Amino acid sequence: MPDAETGAIRVASPAGRWVVLTTVLGSSMALLDSTVINVALPRIGKDLGTDLAALQWTVNAYMLTLAGLILLGGALGDRFGRRRVFVVGIVWFAAASVMCGVAPNAVVLISARALQGIGGALLTPGSLALIQASFHPDDRARAVGLWSGFGGIGAAVGPFVGGWLVDGPGWRWVFLLNVPLAAICVPVALRHVPESRDPHAHGRFDVLGAVLAALALALVTYALIEAPGRGVSGVVTGTAVAGVALGAVFVRVERRRQNPMLPPSVFASRQFTVVNVITLCVYAALGGFFFLSAIQLQVVAGYSALGAGTALLPMTLLMLIFSASSGELGQRIGPRIPLGVGPLVAATGMLLMLRVRPGAHSASAYLTDVLPAVAVLGAGMVTLVAPLTATVLASVDTARAGLASGINNAAARAAGLIAVAALPLLAGMGPEAYRNAEEFAVTFRRAMPMCAGLLVLGSLIAWAAVRNPPVPAAEREAEGEGEPGGRRAGRWKDWTGWRKGRGRVRPEGRVRPECAVHCGVVAPPLEPAREESAREESAHDESAHEEPVQPVHGEPTRDESVREQPARDESAHGKGAGGPGDAGGAGGAGRHPT
Repeated sequence: MPDAETGAIRVASPAGRWVVLTTVLGSSMALLDSTVINVALPRIGKDLGTDLAALQWTVNAYMLTLAGLILLGGALGDRFGRRRVFVVGIVWFAAASVMCGVAPNAVVLISARALQGIGGALLTPGSLALIQASFHPDDRARAVGLWSGFGGIGAAVGPFVGGWLVDGPGWRWVFLLNVPLAAICVPVALRHVPESRDPHAHGRFDVLGAVLAALALALVTYALIEAPGRGVSGVVTGTAVAGVALGAVFVRVERRRQNPMLPPSVFASRQFTVVNVITLCVYAALGGFFFLSAIQLQVVAGYSALGAGTALLPMTLLMLIFSASSGELGQRIGPRIPLGVGPLVAATGMLLMLRVRPGAHSASAYLTDVLPAVAVLGAGMVTLVAPLTATVLASVDTARAGLASGINNAAARAAGLIAVAALPLLAGMGPEAYRNAEEFAVTFRRAMPMCAGLLVLGSLIAWAAVRNPPVPAAEREAEGEGEPGGRRAGRWKDWTGWRKGRGRVRPEGRVRPECAVHCGVVAPPLEPAREESAREESAHDESAHEEPVQPVHGEPTRDESVREQPARDESAHGKGAGGPGDAGGAGGAGRHPT
C-alpha cells in the first residue's frame, strides 16, 4: 500500500507502528545485554569458577567488537540494504546469545560475547537508519522520539529484569532472553519494514581501518587486564607496545585513505575534538563505576542481584525524566556551563559511594548511603549528557552530523572498555578480589577517587577549551537584542517562555538532537544523518552567496572543517543511526572508490 513505501510511512499508520516496534525490539536486545551484564558478574564468576580477569573480558569482549565495528556496520546497511543487515544482525546476536547462555566455561562465554558485539555492530546502526529511511520527513522526528523514549524505558527496566533473572532462573537467562525477542523481531521486520539503501554508496569499505582499530584496542586491553597476574612481563609489555603501534598505524592509514572510516578532517573543528576528549574522560569514569559498583553492592554490601540492579535505577529515571529539559536549557545557555558543572556533580556522586559499608543492605542504609550517591550522580549526568550530544552535532557541518555522532559514541565505548581493563590494575585488585568482601572494599575505595578524578579532568577541559557558539543574527533578534535590557532580558524572556511551554524560535542551519529523551549511561545517544537538510542548506548557500561565518576564539568554521569533502561524498560515506544510551548507532564507515 502507498504508505508502506520507503520514506512515505506515517507514524499513526499500522505500518508505522510495526516499524517502531521492530526497531525498538532490535535495539533493546543490544541495550539489555550492555546494561544487565554488570549485575550478573558475581554470579557468573561463582558458577564458572573464574577470576576477575575473566569477568573483565566478559564485559570488554562485547564492547571491543561493538566499538571497533559499529561504524562499518552502518556502512554495510547503506550498501546492502538496511533491513537486510538489521535482520542479519538480530539473527547473529541471538545465535551468539544462545552460545553465551549455554557456555560451559569462561573461554566460550568470552568468545560468544565477542560475537555478540559483532551482531550488535550490525543491528545497532540499522535501528534508527530504518526509521530515517522509512518514515515520511514530517513524521521522522516524532518516530525518533517514540523510539528513543521506548528505548529509554528499556534501559530503566533492564537492570531490574536482569537482577530478577539472575536471582531467579539464573544468569544464563540474561542472554537467552534475546531469543524470543529475536523470534518476534525478525518476521515482523521481514513482513512490515520496507527495504532501503543509500543510492550514493559506492566503492570499497574501509575494512582495514576497522580491523586496525579493533586490534589496537584488543592488544591494549589484553595488556591492562593481564598485568595484575603476570606483572611487567615480556608478553604484557610486548602486547601493550604492539597495541600502541597499531593505533599509530591506524591513524596513518586513515590520513592516507580517500574516504576513511574515521576522517581526520572532522577533527579540524576544535570544538569537536575538545568535546570528544571530554567524552573519553566522562565515559571512562562511568564505565569503571558501573563495573565496580555492581560488584561492590553485592559482594561488600550484601545486596542481591535484583537489589543491586534496583539500587542504581534512580539515576536512569532521572535521565529519562529530565534529559529533554536539560538539552533545551543547554541550547539556551550554551554548552560550557553544563559540560563544566555536570562532571563535577557526577564526581561528587561517585565519591559519595565511598559511604557504602560492608553488610549495609537494609532499607535505611540504602536511603542514607546509596540513594544520595546515585541521585547526585544522576543529576550530574542529566546536566551533562544532552548538552554533550548537542555540542558534538553543532561543531560539525550538517552533512556530518551522523558521522560525528557515531565517532562520539564509539569514543565513549572505547573509553569504558579501557577503564574496565585499567581500573583494577591501578587500584591493586588481585585476581580473586571480587570473592573477598574486605579486599574488594579496600580496592573500591581506591578506584572511586580515580573515577571522580577523570570527571574533574573533563570538567577542567570544558571550562578551559569549550566555547559557546556565537549567537546568529536571527537568534539575537528573537532574544530581544536592542530592546531594553539587551540580550540578557531576551534570554530571560526565552527561559520563562520555555518553562511555560511556549517553545522557542530556532534559527535555521543549526543541527539539533532528535533523540531528546534518552538514557546515555553507557554511551551518548546517537543521532541520524541529516542528508536532506544538508543538501538543502548547501543549495541555499550557493544561491545566496553567503559569506562564511567568522571563527570565534581561533576556532575554524564548520565550512572550513568540511571543505576537503563535499556533502554528497559524506552522505555516500555513511549515515548516522543510533539511539538512547547503549542502543546507539553509527555515522557509517568509509568506502574507497573502485
